[in-house]
Amino acid sequence: MKDENVFENEEVVELPEKRDYEQELLQISEQNLSLKALGELLSDYHENDIASVIPKLSKEVRTRFYKALGVDRVSDVFAYLDDVEDYIEELDSEKAADIIESMDADDAIDVLEELEEDKKEEIIGLMEKESVADIQLIDSYEDEEIGSRMTTNYISFSKDFTIKQAMRTVIREAEDNDNISTLYAVNEDGTFYGAIQLKDLIRARENTPLEEIIVTSYPYVYAKETVENCLEQLKEYSEDSIPVLNVSNLLIGVITASDIVEAVDEELGEDYAKLAGLSEEEDVNEPVLTSIRKRVPWLLILLALGIVVSSIINQFQETIPLGLLVLYSFQSLILGMSGNTGTQSLGVTIRVLSDEGFDTKAKLKFILKEMRVGLLNGLIMGLISFVFIGLYVTFLTDYPSVYGIPYYGFEISACIGISLVATTVIASVVGTLVPMLFKKIGVDPAVASGPLITTLNDLISVFTYYGLSLLLFVHIGLFAYPIL
Repeated sequence: MKDENVFENEEVVELPEKRDYEQELLQISEQNLSLKALGELLSDYHENDIASVIPKLSKEVRTRFYKALGVDRVSDVFAYLDDVEDYIEELDSEKAADIIESMDADDAIDVLEELEEDKKEEIIGLMEKESVADIQLIDSYEDEEIGSRMTTNYISFSKDFTIKQAMRTVIREAEDNDNISTLYAVNEDGTFYGAIQLKDLIRARENTPLEEIIVTSYPYVYAKETVENCLEQLKEYSEDSIPVLNVSNLLIGVITASDIVEAVDEELGEDYAKLAGLSEEEDVNEPVLTSIRKRVPWLLILLALGIVVSSIINQFQETIPLGLLVLYSFQSLILGMSGNTGTQSLGVTIRVLSDEGFDTKAKLKFILKEMRVGLLNGLIMGLISFVFIGLYVTFLTDYPSVYGIPYYGFEISACIGISLVATTVIASVVGTLVPMLFKKIGVDPAVASGPLITTLNDLISVFTYYGLSLLLFVHIGLFAYPIL
């Protein structure tokens, strides 16, 4: 067994300071270098690091960077820029067209969408027809469809090629297509046949049949599939790229690992927005009126539900005896715990609903589990509330002495404890069933947002709390209360 004191005797190692690439690039920008020398220095830096300093350079220095980098690298740098349209506007249309033309089609679309319509049409008119066709293909799909996220940056060849023919194709097309770790084989009619790993092609002997290294059971997606429905599948395969097919099984593009990461990030952002009660994800720099437009719809719905809750509370005020008005003091406790429990169940449910293998049997099992969790949590909180609220009302308030009921405090706390058990179970069920119902009817379950679940649980908890109070104190007389 390892000596327990080993770790105690180890010295804390101070990590060396990382290079500040951004600062290095800024220093390079201040030097009076020739374009050739500048280009050689910039070739050592990643496009993302270069993009990070572009906004900090003057227009004159940026222009020198563009010339030193060359069109292909500038297009890679522009793919990492925020507000890239500002920098495109600085260029003449022919230069801008060359840069956008060198981008992956999906990145080119993102740039073109930010431009003014006149500028956009002018640039498209200057681009090669093949590049325009790729852009139009991707742009033909809706934002929520996989086809809108794919790229045409891939290499494919006939399944009937020899190893030598396939290798020649890779060497010839590698300059224009950098996604070459996975290659694709197609039938004579262009339909998808299988995939080949570049390392397998390199290792194969010249007389080896290409068929032997083609994986014909390679995963694929259809361009018309929604991102949400096949995101889990894409993540599970962990491949560099996945082929995208049209309805005729023709290979029309690929979705890369970086595209998948971006899609996951966007889906999480959208779900977070919906869980926060927003109609759309917000951007930190967007106008105030745009943020208001995104927030107001749900706020109006929640306002209406809140008015209903308040009116129900008002109705109970007329039926609850004066001797039980102390119950109103603990109303926020009941509603708060109910809302918290429902939101917890909601978060877990939305996560498990993304699992494609979550069938009816699994759903029933999950619902029962959430009910058990809600029941046990309710019993724990109910017992703690019974003890501490009972002690509080009995010894720190005048109610028992004024009303002449020695155990009045524990009768009140018992009612609160029972209500907590009931409301947490109900909240767990609501937080589980509502997103499942939304999923069933084709609505994004994340729309069952935290604020919505909380307000629904408020509505139900009000009925439960005051209904149980009237039942226990008034109708069946289980607990005594003063008649005032």
